[in-house]
Amino acid sequence: MKKFILLALLVVLALTIIACAPAQQAAPTIAAGASQASTAAAAAASQAQTAAAGAATQVSGAATTVSTVAAGAQTAVATVVAQATNTPPAPNCAKMDGMPTVKAGELGSPDKPIVIALVPSGDVPTITKAGTGIADCLSQITGLTYKIEVGTNFAASIEAMGAGKAPFGFLNTFSAVLAKEKYGVTPLLVALRNYKGKLENYYQGQFIANKASGIKTIADLKGKTFCFVDPNSTSGSIIPQIVMKADGIDPDKDLKATVNAGSHDNVAIAVYKGDCDAGSTFVDVRTDSKPIKENYPDMVEKVDVFYVTDNIPNDGLQVIKGVDPAITDATVQGLLFIANDPGGKTLLKSLYSYGGLAKVDPTFYDAFEALLKKAGVDPSSLVK
Repeated sequence: MKKFILLALLVVLALTIIACAPAQQAAPTIAAGASQASTAAAAAASQAQTAAAGAATQVSGAATTVSTVAAGAQTAVATVVAQATNTPPAPNCAKMDGMPTVKAGELGSPDKPIVIALVPSGDVPTITKAGTGIADCLSQITGLTYKIEVGTNFAASIEAMGAGKAPFGFLNTFSAVLAKEKYGVTPLLVALRNYKGKLENYYQGQFIANKASGIKTIADLKGKTFCFVDPNSTSGSIIPQIVMKADGIDPDKDLKATVNAGSHDNVAIAVYKGDCDAGSTFVDVRTDSKPIKENYPDMVEKVDVFYVTDNIPNDGLQVIKGVDPAITDATVQGLLFIANDPGGKTLLKSLYSYGGLAKVDPTFYDAFEALLKKAGVDPSSLVK
């Protein structure tokens, strides 16, 4: 800036010299001096023009530099904003070829949508939003009409399928086993989750405790308050009770109090707040749940994991008896398409932390059911 001011003063001085030069040429008494003055004025004018041109060039260069910097700043800001926003891609829901067509009043028509039952195992608003997005995308992909219904509890989702109100369902593992025993529900797809660095079709359960409780082992649970998820939750109730009994703790007699919190998120939050000394969830709700990460960023610092269960087969998609095979095939194809699309993956991640989906045969849960029976839990005996 100082350099520009100096140059500007030089220009003004040069112009002043030019303005004064004609008056010196007009002096009538000294002819030779007038000639010399004229020559000097011409030289001064030439120097002034050169200085002015140089100043203009530098000013122009400075303006170009400022413009370039401003443009660069705008680009940088735009990049930062885009990175900060981190907007997920929109799902690709283009219509697939070979999809079935239905008439008015038939399953899959706008007046008789295909209902997919969802269990409330996590944050219900998040599940509802993601589930609705999946149903809308599936409708576009197949040309059929879908909608979702989130059960008030796990049993409600089973009964929705059993009553024929929901031909398909994303039931948790134990609910899928119960639905198979009670209504002949068949597994179609299994969820894949990122577990220990890889996509797996199984997961594990965990026991968590508030650090202030002093709980370090299963034996320490005696006389403590404990949060389960739901009576039909695999990692949130069924497996934990088996583990407790194997370690000499009777959940009905040895615990001070028990609570069915309704979801894995709710269990973690209750333990975090001290409403329950300990609880059971999937591995690892403390870091995998978006609402928990956003609202309880210090969850890991305040809540410890003190026991991890054996492998449990993942949940997934099931179908009831009597559904048109063409509709079943279209539903499976559509969901697999969504699972392989970047935007679709975002929806599945929000739904139940899915990283993908894979086809399974009808016997997928048989080995797990056999293990339950060996541990003294017979799903068929729980069917009412």
